[in-house]
Order: sequence, then structure tokens, then C-alpha cells
Amino acid sequence: MAPKKSSKTTPTTTAAALNLSDSTTELVFEKGVTREYVKSTLSDNVLDNRKVSSMSERALVAVLALFAAIVRFKDLKTPDSVVFDEVHFGGFARKYILGNFFMDVHPPLAKLLFAAVGYLGGFKGDFEFAKIGDKFPTNVPYVLMREFSALMSVATVIMMYLTLRSTGCKPIVSFLTSSLLILESSNVTISRFILLDSPLIFFISASIYSYKKLDVSKPFSIGWFRSLISTGICMGLALSSKWVGLFTIAWIGVCTVINLWFAIGDLSVSSKQLVGQVIAKGSILLGIPAVLYLAFFAVHLNILTKEGDGGAFLSSAFRTTFTDTTVPKSTYADVGVSSLITIRHLNTNGGYLHSHDHLYEGGSGQQQITLYPHLDDNNKWFVELYNVTEEPLEFVPILDGTKIRLRHMITSRRLHSHDVRPAVTEIEWQNEASCYGYEGFEGDANDDFIVEIVKSLSTTGPAQERVKAMNTVFRLRHAMTGCYLFSHETKLPKWGFEQQEVTCATQGIQPLSLWYVEQNNNIYLDMDNAEIATYPKMTFMQKVKELHQRMWKINNGLTASHVYESRPESWPLLTRGISYWRADGHQVYLLGNPLVWWIASFIFLPFSIYAGVQILRWQFGSTAVDNSVVFNYNLNMFEFVLGWFVHYYPSFLMDRQLFLHHYIPALYFGILALGQTLEVLHSHVFKNRKYLSYAMFGLLFAGSAFMFLERSPLIYASDWDRAKCEESKLAAGWDYDCNIYPESSLSSPTFEAPQVTQQPIIDFDQAIKLDLQQQHEKQLKIEVVPVVSAEDPVVEETPEVEEVVEPSFVEETIPAEVEDSDLNSTTEESSTVAEVDVEQLKTEDSDEPKKEADDQIPLRDEL
Repeated sequence: MAPKKSSKTTPTTTAAALNLSDSTTELVFEKGVTREYVKSTLSDNVLDNRKVSSMSERALVAVLALFAAIVRFKDLKTPDSVVFDEVHFGGFARKYILGNFFMDVHPPLAKLLFAAVGYLGGFKGDFEFAKIGDKFPTNVPYVLMREFSALMSVATVIMMYLTLRSTGCKPIVSFLTSSLLILESSNVTISRFILLDSPLIFFISASIYSYKKLDVSKPFSIGWFRSLISTGICMGLALSSKWVGLFTIAWIGVCTVINLWFAIGDLSVSSKQLVGQVIAKGSILLGIPAVLYLAFFAVHLNILTKEGDGGAFLSSAFRTTFTDTTVPKSTYADVGVSSLITIRHLNTNGGYLHSHDHLYEGGSGQQQITLYPHLDDNNKWFVELYNVTEEPLEFVPILDGTKIRLRHMITSRRLHSHDVRPAVTEIEWQNEASCYGYEGFEGDANDDFIVEIVKSLSTTGPAQERVKAMNTVFRLRHAMTGCYLFSHETKLPKWGFEQQEVTCATQGIQPLSLWYVEQNNNIYLDMDNAEIATYPKMTFMQKVKELHQRMWKINNGLTASHVYESRPESWPLLTRGISYWRADGHQVYLLGNPLVWWIASFIFLPFSIYAGVQILRWQFGSTAVDNSVVFNYNLNMFEFVLGWFVHYYPSFLMDRQLFLHHYIPALYFGILALGQTLEVLHSHVFKNRKYLSYAMFGLLFAGSAFMFLERSPLIYASDWDRAKCEESKLAAGWDYDCNIYPESSLSSPTFEAPQVTQQPIIDFDQAIKLDLQQQHEKQLKIEVVPVVSAEDPVVEETPEVEEVVEPSFVEETIPAEVEDSDLNSTTEESSTVAEVDVEQLKTEDSDEPKKEADDQIPLRDEL
């Protein structure tokens, strides 16, 4: 809150005497030519007294670190099995070590750090972290990886102490507030396992400390530049761990603007200095995080050189950059009459235009048309002219505006549309797309489609005039009805094997009606001299862009309900926790320390009331602030409450799944605000009655310690008895299971402990074991011989989010199709060019009917 202009004609200084008889706060008015102003910089004496320089205070910090280490490192080997999201982040560390690409919604830094710790500890990637409850073999350094998380949390406690000291808090207040963070149960829980939260909170805390040091440093001094660069680095590390770091960057940006506003009012600061500060802060605080963010993605991509299970989420052009890709890399470029082609949808994950000998259960009841993500004979189509059934005598290219028909290679039925509503999307502007006819049938007018090349999206040159594989993007307009072949992320029911729906739309957005040819072969081409189409090499920035498109899409698709989800309005109240692990009569349950949590969450209320009263008094002529301690409290409290709001409020704007642990970054700001409140009470309100502040400190610490110890079995998975467990529940929503404990600590359980039922935030059970192609092969029991061909760089290959399994992960279904049992095709392999008519899937002879199976592809949740 800005102070009211003083009526004094000479500079006036007010300072609060603090410990060691030194001042750590300062409020200086100086008289200018036309007005008085407040100095925006602090004196050297004040700055010196905000540093941890004395041996006694360094010893105090060492005690604090030891206290934090005891709490966080206690019995990290328990449980000796996989807990909660260790399934994923341990699994991701394994994939880094093996070099297998994976898809996750979070940036890579924190995962890279865990992978590095595991690698240095001797982890060879031979343990899969497959599911919660899996016992760790002796050769897996899981304790070391958990110790890294705990170390980050200990460092966070030290960051809080240093931050409070840099804002002018006394050592005793800084020590007490940091001790409350040590005893905050949810922070302890997340620090004991292989989770991203602990590194994230540390990087956020380091960003706050660096910024507060910058805020009180003299502009353009060595310390100022050091703090400025450190702030940029720490913000970059936070952003590179989780996108929550964006909120921290936004908070520091707003605080920087406020700081510059104060500097503008300081007449001792020249315009040249102001411009210099704007340039320096803008370039460093934005440039360094951006460079670091991209650098860690570069490391991420350089390590993950194998396609792995995550490759299914990427475009074909991206996938061809992996060393073991199954994606065809080249094909014949010129598409013409009699070409045997595969067609891919451009802007969804559905995959290939596909048909199979199964009928719609609704609509016309004709043969189904879908999108299917795997290489398969049922994806192949012959190109015919609409009015010519005889084979041409030479190669005839497909030009812009050519009217064609597409005949399905396996069933000999043609792509067809008519004025019939689709079986699933029964809306007026959608027509059904089907396959119609039989072998020998010459077709009818409803089989006719006109090729419309989208020149703006096609490669400049011949690909804008005639259809070329990979390089030409086109639409297929139905000649009779004028609708366009269309697909969207809507799945057919079980009778359609949950494959992606294809319709013919008279309306709808253009991107969903865009297609391209991926593989092409034509017997009339001069094979020796024919042009070969290959993917253009993707640049690093193109890869980063595509990754973020996938990450953003997955993150926004997490809208299904979940048993442990919660809404932001419930978080400050701590109405419910999250079950992390339960087995053998013990459990781990994420829950905050009620006393610390509730006070830190609602500390903004008394400040808001106080600030409102002060503003009203100011409006009626009273002096707003005339005490340095109160002035310092107002500034820091405003910034920390703002930080709490910036990290908390965006959750209300999200329609996706949210969980209690999303509140922990905001809680950190709440505890900092609590520290400022304790400081103003100690140094101003109880200035002449210190015994009251010491009594308050003692009660607060004792109450927090009691709350922590009472529920510590939920943190450490230690022994407990049922009565104490039940007594510890202060809210009806605290649903940790007390029935797993014995009646008393002296008796043994007389029941069978339930098996682990918790699930991680994402379900990657299948993806951890096999990549997508391997799963497909295993389910179909076929042998797939890879071929060389090509695909478009922006096509997605995985379907939309289907079902959320646990707090922040979802599982996605990609069906796999088995060909007709009596089909027995052969496969040949080419070293340079893939010929579509020889890319057959080999199946075993069987009398069983044709089946469609499901491949499970999980997606990552959490912002």
C-alpha cells in the first residue's frame, strides 16, 4: 500500500529496531523540487542485516536443515514397493535410460533429474515400475531416487528461511515459519517419493528467493545482476519441470511491474536508469527461461532416440526420426488412376481411411467406413475414374478437380455417401459415409468424389496442381450432395470396434476434412525413374511445436470424473485427501497438516480487512502508513497474497480433472504470507510485550507438531491402531481406511489386508511393457514386416481421450483389427521404396470369424 505524502519539508526516516539492535526495515521520505517521494532502495545497513552472515544464524540454519532432513529422510525405504505416480515417473526414468520415447504432458527437466539419479545409482532400466505395489528388486536404486526428492524438499525449507530473511523478517520468525513448512504433512508426503512435485516446489521457492533478493538489491550492482540472472534461471527450471512454472513467471512479472512503478515515483532514479532496468529485466527474465526450456527439450529428444510406446501420439514425419521406427519413410510420389494408396486424415489421431467387412448398426446398414491407426490391408484403396471401368494404357495423373472413385482393395466395395444420417452423429449437416457394392459392380453416382487440392497447405510446385503422396493436401467433395469426407474425434460403439467415425459433412470446420496420400504404388509408373516422395527433415522447433500441441490437447481432454478429484473451492478447506498406497495393514494418504494448512489458506482474510480499513482511513485524511515495519508488511504481504492467488485462481478456469496436490504451490505462498503476519505481530503489535509473541510462537509450533505427529502414520506408512486413526479424522471427507489397522497397537490384525487398489494418475500398464506396434502384433498374432514408405508430418495416430483412470492420467483405446480369416497375403520388403500392393499383413489360416481388438494407450493428465 502506498504511503500518504508527508507534510514534512525534510527527509524523514523511520526504522524499526530489530534483533542485534539493527534495522531490517526502512521507510525514507525525501523532499523533491515539487513533491516528496519514497526512496525505492534500501540502505546498506538494512541490506546487511537481512543477510545470514553471523555464525550464530548460520548455526540456526544448520539446525533447520537437520530438522527438515530428519523429517523428510525418515525411513524412505518404506514402502519397498511402487507408490502412486512412481509408476509413471519411475517408468519415465527407465525409458530415459533405455532411450525409448514416451508422451507426457509435463516438460522434461524433473523427469530427467530422476533418470540421472537412477542411472548414477546403477539402474539399468530392467525394472518396469509396472503397477502400484510391485516390489522393488535389490538392484533398483529407488531409495536413492526418493532421497533426491527429499533433498529438494529440504532445500525448499532453506529457501523459505532465506526468502523471509530477505524480506525483513527476524531470524526467530523465519525459523518458526520454516519449521511450519517442515511439519506441513502434504509437503512431506510428496517429498518422499519419485514425484515431480518436490523438484517443482524447490524451483518455485528458489525463484521467489532470487526475486526478493533482486527486489532489495541496488540496481546495476553486481548483486543485482546476480539476483536477476538467478531469478531467470530458477524460473526456467520451474517452467521446465511443470507448466505451473508459468504462474510463477506471471507472478514475478506483475511484481516487477509494481517494483518499476515505485521506481518511477522515486525522483532520485533517472529516466535512463528506468529504461535500463526495463530492458535488463525484460530480456533476462523472459530470455533465460525460454532458452532453458528449449534446452531441456533438446536434451529430452536427444536421449529418446527409439520410438517406444509414445511414438503413437506423433506425426509420421516425427516418427521417422526415431532409429527403430516402424513408419514407412518413402513412397512413389505421383498418384494416378489405378494407384493403390493409403489415405490419412490430417488433423486427428484417427489414422488411415479404413473399411472392413462389417456393417453399420443403424443408418443405411451398409459397410462401415472408419479411421484406423495401424498399418493394415483394409486401409488400401484403388483409385478409379468415375466414368471409366477399364484399366488405362498408361499413367494418368490425378489433377485438381478430377472426379474419382475409391475401391476398397479387400472387399471391392466403393467409398460411398448419400442423404442418410450417420449411425452415431445423427445431425442434419452430416451424411453417412459407407462402402457399397460388390466385386464386378460398376458403381453408381453416389460413389463419385471430386478431388479439391488445398494449395495453401500443399508443397509449393507440382503438388499444388496434381496429387502427390505426402506433399498434396486435399479434400474429397461428394459429387451428388456436395458434402466433404470428414472425420472427428467421435468413436463408433462396440459394433464399430470403437474406431473413429467418418462421415460426409455439408458443414463443419475445414481442418477436419483434410486428407493426404501416405503410400502409393502404380504399375504404370517407370519404377526406375519415378519420383520418390520422402518426408522433409523436421527442425528442432517443429518437433517442439508438435510435442506441445499433443501435450496441450491431452491435458485439455481430461474431463471425465474421478473418485479422488476435487474442485478448487474445496482445497483451502482440506475437505479430502488422496490415497497413494495401501497394503499389508499400512497406507500412504496425502493430507495437509490441518493447522498450518487452514491458517496459511485464510491468512489473506485479515490482511484484506486491514488493507480495506487503511484505505478508508486514508481517504478520510488519516496517514496510511508511518511505520517501516507496517510498510514492509504491506508490500510483502501484498506480493505473497498475489502469488497465492496467481497459483490458485487459474484452477477455477479449468474444466479438466483437478486434485488436492494442485494446491500445494499456492500453499507455499500462503505460508510465506503467514510468516509476514507473524513478523508484524512480533515487531509491531507485540513490540512492547514480547512474551505474548513468544507464547503465540510456542503454541503455533506445538499445535503444528501435534497435528503432524498424530497423522504421521499416513505419511510414513507406519504402524497405527484403529482408535487413534478414527480420532484423527477432523473432516468427514478424510476417507483413509482405518479398518486396515488393529484394534490397538498391542494387538495384531485379525483380518486379511486388502490388496493394493490405488491407481496412479495415468495408466500406462500396457505402454510400459510394449510399444504400440508390439501390442498390435501380439494381439493379432501376426508377423508384420516393416516397409519403406511415407506419411504426412502433421498427422496424429492416436485417438482421443476415452477414460480417466486415476488422479491425473487417462487411458485411451486404440482398436486393432484382424483381417478375414481366409485372407492369407504375403509381404515383400524394399530397401528404398514401399509398394503398397506388397505391404500385406500375414495372418494364419483359421476358421474363426474376423475380430477387432483394443490396444490401450494411456495419456498423461495434470497441468
